Amino acid sequence: MRRLLILSAALVLAGTAFAQRGGELPVRSIAPRGPLMADELANIDVFKRLSPSVVHITTLEVTRDFFSRSVQQVPRGTGTGFIWDQQGHIVTNFHVIQGADSARVTLSDQSTHKATLVGAFPDRDLAVLKIELPRDRLAPIPIGTSRDLQVGQKVYAIGNPFGLDQTLTTGIVSALNREIDSANQRTIRGVIQTDAAINPGNSGGPLLDSAGRLIGVNTAIFSPSGASAGIGFAIPVDEVNRIVPRLIRDGRITRPALGISAAPEQVQRALRLPEGVALVQVQPGGPAAKAGLQPFARASDGSIVAGDVITAINDEPVKTLDDVLTVLERHQPGERVTLSVWRAGRSRKQSVLLAGTD
Repeated sequence: MRRLLILSAALVLAGTAFAQRGGELPVRSIAPRGPLMADELANIDVFKRLSPSVVHITTLEVTRDFFSRSVQQVPRGTGTGFIWDQQGHIVTNFHVIQGADSARVTLSDQSTHKATLVGAFPDRDLAVLKIELPRDRLAPIPIGTSRDLQVGQKVYAIGNPFGLDQTLTTGIVSALNREIDSANQRTIRGVIQTDAAINPGNSGGPLLDSAGRLIGVNTAIFSPSGASAGIGFAIPVDEVNRIVPRLIRDGRITRPALGISAAPEQVQRALRLPEGVALVQVQPGGPAAKAGLQPFARASDGSIVAGDVITAINDEPVKTLDDVLTVLERHQPGERVTLSVWRAGRSRKQSVLLAGTD
């Protein structure tokens, strides 16, 4: 005990002596930083200007407690979206809200708002939500173009990876015209590939060019681990700008239709037909039937009656039914398209008036 008292007294005396000699521990001097580099300033500027346009989306589902049988809403997943206009429309990926019973949108000011579903188009993994807020609290994202993008351009991604709020990553356009599958296995073409880090939670967020304009919607990553591996994909903004206004107006995409059914690829190979869509059924009274198109059929003696093969639409080659649907989605019911049609070794052009279908 006496030793502890002596040690304590010594420490007090040493502290007193140190205080009398100046009293404070030495602090390293701070080296001057100098001005930020131009690319750093650009990064900071894009984030400051565009982060108010980016939102965090939380989806909810209704569950029933096994014991109490009470019904409650529980979180289902999270994702990212962005403000489309001052009417409160929010754009995100379809797979972000798929299967959810409701959704909430959190703005950059951390206020949270109930969202309603306006419309969705699973074929392009796009959905539109809506929140009710005064116009002056909504900052719509600037819209750019994707048709003039070049590999090597600088890009930014803003999102909420792993639930972390408002994260900025940078990279370049790594490749163009990639193809990925949508939530319902339709092929999405013209996709932008980027090495900007995209992780779970970034889905539905904006991909921006160096001017801070929307050039794509981040939708998927290629990664064995499920985390960013430097290969991310974004739906091009030209496609987004074509689909979103139609979802806002109609709540759905009304497909233009030809009224046809296509033969399997093995049938085309067996009959040695040219590349295109061989018809095995033409809907009576439908657009194709009215234009005189005929399906392949089997005669009473078992022989094959030659039908039509659609090889192009408006001079754009088509090889599969998915190609046909992709081209037709650029048109509206009531418009006319010109089909390139092959039958029994002869080719012709045929004008068709498109009908509408869901």
